[in-house]
Amino acid sequence: MQEAYLLGHPGVKNNILHGGQGPLPHFPKGTKLVFHFQTLLDNFERTVIGDSRKNKHPTEIFVGKMFKMEVWAVLLTSMRIGEVAEFWCDAIHTGLYPMVSKGIRLAAQGKDPLEGQKHTCGMGNLFHYHSTGFPELDELMRTPQPLIFIVELISVGDPFSYQRESWMMEKDEKLKVVPSLHLLGNALVKQGRFREAAEKYQEAVVLLRTVQSREMPGDEDYINLDRLIIPLVLNYCQCMLELEEYYEVIEHTTELLDKHKDCVKAYYKRAKAYAAVWSKREARRDFQMVANLDITLSRLVQTELNLLSERMKEKYWEDKERRRLGISRESPSATLSKPQSV
Repeated sequence: MQEAYLLGHPGVKNNILHGGQGPLPHFPKGTKLVFHFQTLLDNFERTVIGDSRKNKHPTEIFVGKMFKMEVWAVLLTSMRIGEVAEFWCDAIHTGLYPMVSKGIRLAAQGKDPLEGQKHTCGMGNLFHYHSTGFPELDELMRTPQPLIFIVELISVGDPFSYQRESWMMEKDEKLKVVPSLHLLGNALVKQGRFREAAEKYQEAVVLLRTVQSREMPGDEDYINLDRLIIPLVLNYCQCMLELEEYYEVIEHTTELLDKHKDCVKAYYKRAKAYAAVWSKREARRDFQMVANLDITLSRLVQTELNLLSERMKEKYWEDKERRRLGISRESPSATLSKPQSV
């Protein structure tokens, strides 16, 4: 077919090599585009400098998301599924190709696709030239030039047909997902699937903290997000207690208490974790804080303190017996039983 300029996009010419199937798809924001591509220099030899078929998987991008090669979204959204087309793109559209190609190559090798990049926007990186590690890409960095892309559109994924990753979600989407993750975590806890439940709580916390990072500390929205985060962190810590990940509990409750010094449940869970790792002084301190902050829990605290004292006595005599017999603390036969949850 005859080469033609792509309507509405100066500096882009297309030539359909193989017709696709059906009508032109709809491409709403968030649509996943799966495709293969070849990159050729615009020279007499048409030198191939990139080929996604050498990788294990096709390339994926999402419509409307911050992708450095914006022109690829333009090309792909002009195609039908199964179509193969050749696009000539002027240098104004290809300046960031070396960085994109480097990222794709590193990802195919199982490496971090952002390896070696400065924490700046794409154009910022161009003004801080450094080697990509690939000579042909370094040449393009030094001398931006037109490129030819031969593209095959493999599939078009509806935005709601797959689980969207958090980085793809807008603020409102993240906030809508959190209650579902909370409920799912609660359901998994009831089934005794604590590891999976912890993952759901953790996922919800990450979403909320991502949203919170864009708010001003002390503002109403920031404070309201904090109120949503607290119960999720506490639920996560409860799962970690059940899984005997005691130091994980201590780390997260301590972080919580640094910001919320009157959080009774955080003190209680940290006290339980300290007790489980034989930190008697810290456990007693936190149990006492629970009673000081909520007098109605004084009886529960006294029960816990009595239990802690009994367990510490047992540990003393067991350790003494181990020393007498020369048994290592790590010996399986000498492992102490897990403390009961109260």
